[in-house]
Amino acid sequence: MSKFTVQTLFRPEVLALSAYHVADAHGFIKLDAMENPYSWSDELKQTWLARLKDCPLNRYPDPEARELTATLKNLNQLPDGIDVLLGNGSDEIIQLLLMALPPNSHVLSTTPSFVMYKQISDSLGLNYHGVSLRADNLDLDLAAMLAAIEQHNPAIIFLAYPNNPTGNLFDINAINQIIDAANGLVIIDEAYEPFANSSFMNRVANNVLVMRTVSKLGLAGLRLGYIAGERAIIEQLHKIRLPYNINVLTQSSVQFALKHKEIFTEQTAAICSERALMLTALNSLNGIIAYESLANFILFKTPENQATRIFEAIKARGVLIKNVHPQGGLLTDCLRVTVGTPDENQAFLQALKSAL
Repeated sequence: MSKFTVQTLFRPEVLALSAYHVADAHGFIKLDAMENPYSWSDELKQTWLARLKDCPLNRYPDPEARELTATLKNLNQLPDGIDVLLGNGSDEIIQLLLMALPPNSHVLSTTPSFVMYKQISDSLGLNYHGVSLRADNLDLDLAAMLAAIEQHNPAIIFLAYPNNPTGNLFDINAINQIIDAANGLVIIDEAYEPFANSSFMNRVANNVLVMRTVSKLGLAGLRLGYIAGERAIIEQLHKIRLPYNINVLTQSSVQFALKHKEIFTEQTAAICSERALMLTALNSLNGIIAYESLANFILFKTPENQATRIFEAIKARGVLIKNVHPQGGLLTDCLRVTVGTPDENQAFLQALKSAL
């Protein structure tokens, strides 16, 4: 007979969680995960593979990824005193930030926003608070945010810029007031910055940190995120970062890719162009309301109580998007679609039209 049960072994916070679910996309046009749909030319791939041939797989990687870190600091024109920490995706950085907090700390973000802020906070037994966005324009409810700051005194505030899953940029003046009011850290999550042409990277100082990822740029399979902040803060995060968290293939591949940044600039421009076409096409459909987006995805509202049916009908036609309706609140009746290639986007639009 077992000496323990799962219920007695693990913390109640863990038992209460649901695992982060990733849909099986095999056989579908994949428009559910905000990925860049474009690959590299065969010539560029061959050059990349030649570089990887010399990677010392028998050795541990540089634990601080110094060459790649220096490249990222240079690309972002970060001044002395501002350092960069790399993570296995942004998720690991969020986890490190929250692991560093004292027990019973408070964490604040918006509702809706990136689900991992709450997921990781809850798993660590922290006190997470989500402040609803304004229903009229999906922007920050500044008064409610400032009231929550005063009430809970959060150790960390996460603001996604642009926001996921709504795709919009929050009002800069409102963000600045939140920064001024905060006694803890304010993390500006710029995962979708390549598509937005707006950034807080030049505001990194004191309690403001900016987090980014190369995933949306077109390197999702490499799992690399990074955060810029004052040296004193980054030094503390390094203490709890697991050694060798960025493997040698990722370090070498990202370093190579960033030397060919013009490829991603072209691909990003194509995605933004398609985004504009998709917004127009969606808003021309009866019963559909598509929200303006400065990311590589579009949130749209379907007729009342039809979101799940429409999602399943689109899926049955071979296109996988994201059903955010079950999250409720401002996402009730909503679906989210990633901007793909022109052919993929047309396939989605045809599937949606057939489903209405």
